[in-house]
Amino acid sequence: MLSGVCIGTNDISTATQFYDTVLATIGMHRVLTEPREVGYAGADGRISVFLIVPFNGQPASFGNGTQFMFYAPDAAAVRAFHAAAVDCGGTDEGLPGPRSYHPDYYGAYVRGLDGNKLNVSVSLETSPAG
Repeated sequence: MLSGVCIGTNDISTATQFYDTVLATIGMHRVLTEPREVGYAGADGRISVFLIVPFNGQPASFGNGTQFMFYAPDAAAVRAFHAAAVDCGGTDEGLPGPRSYHPDYYGAYVRGLDGNKLNVSVSLETSPAG
């Protein structure tokens, strides 16, 4: 079972502002604030995403093929996540909408301020209309 993911950053203050805004669109909120790390949780209060300055002192980087994937409660939240990310300085990597790889999939892709690829999605089969 996955307990969480760490997203590296080179500017903890700016990245925290970005993720505070973007993750709020899917019901996540900041629950931990330390000088070198920030933690976010969903409704259950369990930290599942950590934003960190690398402890080895080297610059944070992103990996080819690596992405951080989030569930949204509905299609409206997918659109809000994407819009918030772009409004906060992120880069569009795929507008909100259905995808051909699954008939009930509705998602969007963005890059965060440090180049990390973020995906947000919902299954339209189980989601309320949005």
